[in-house]
Amino acid sequence: MGMTRISRTLLWALALSAVPAALHAEPFKLEGAPSPALVIFSQKNDGGWSQSLDEARVKVEKELGLTIPVVENVPENATAIRPAVELLIDRGANIIIGSAFGYSDTFLELAKQYPNVAFINPAGTTNAANLQSIYGRTYESQYLCGMAAGAISKTGKLGFVAANPFGLVNWTVNAYALGAQKVNPNATVTVVFTGAWNDPVKERAATEALIEQGIDVIGQHVDSPTPQIVAEEKGVYGTGHHRDLGEFSKATQCSSVWVWDRYLAPTITKIAAGEWEPGPYGAFLSIKEGGTDIALSGDAVPEDMKKQIMDERQAIVDGKKQVYAGPLSDRDGKERVKAGEVLSDADLWGMDWYVKGVISQQ
Repeated sequence: MGMTRISRTLLWALALSAVPAALHAEPFKLEGAPSPALVIFSQKNDGGWSQSLDEARVKVEKELGLTIPVVENVPENATAIRPAVELLIDRGANIIIGSAFGYSDTFLELAKQYPNVAFINPAGTTNAANLQSIYGRTYESQYLCGMAAGAISKTGKLGFVAANPFGLVNWTVNAYALGAQKVNPNATVTVVFTGAWNDPVKERAATEALIEQGIDVIGQHVDSPTPQIVAEEKGVYGTGHHRDLGEFSKATQCSSVWVWDRYLAPTITKIAAGEWEPGPYGAFLSIKEGGTDIALSGDAVPEDMKKQIMDERQAIVDGKKQVYAGPLSDRDGKERVKAGEVLSDADLWGMDWYVKGVISQQ
């Protein structure tokens, strides 16, 4: 998802502890009419992370009546990012939308160099008066897909293929387990880390190994649809990540999907109106705010369970449901969230523990 193997969790922690007070004195003022452009680190039709951004671009174009050019295959290094962005600015772009953790430092440098240009960076970690990094509370949508997984599993043994044991991955694994356990209290989730965001060979091996253990539903937090494809080949179910992976596999019953347009369209409108004030810690988007949502695309989830899942989704949107509400302990019995409290954002980014029922394997 546009991220190096450096732990994003560490860098978010540093960012949270090193933000100067009163970072933004007044709202950012855009010169001229809004003219956004999108810079993508990989190909725009990758089937996952990058494609979700490009599909949002098309939706925003239609909603706001804009033409938004896109430059793809811009690697996560300054020598590639800078000329691509500067060319767009030279051609009139005044809102630059990025796509990668590895863009963070260069986007900050460019934001300082071009104070009249607005920068938005999904998966980024840097922020300024004209730069907003954004990410989604993916644990909300993964919790809901976990409910679907728990409902369709005959064995109660779920599997999960993930990239790296970082906070933003661990919170999806734990939420998936909590969702499954809401439906089946005895459900377990065995997670295998591939060490890469997009490695179909390792993802296939991990998925096959999980299914050989008797697991009958496969979840994921990797970029490729391979786990879903293997699930169909092996006759089990699956849940996807980034986009509705039912496009690739009949096994997929629910997907955690990015809905960037729900954030970008109103944000571009705010920028144009002079009402945009980037927060010093970035924007951590809920389902309600345009982070992720779910696609219940399969026919294996019973209709009454679909209603229960959508009711739970509405409770999350309404603020009546918190996935990480106390009392909550980890799998070793240590209390992580006290009764009446909710896990803080800083603790989410630093999550290095698992809830009861999660079995972690490398």
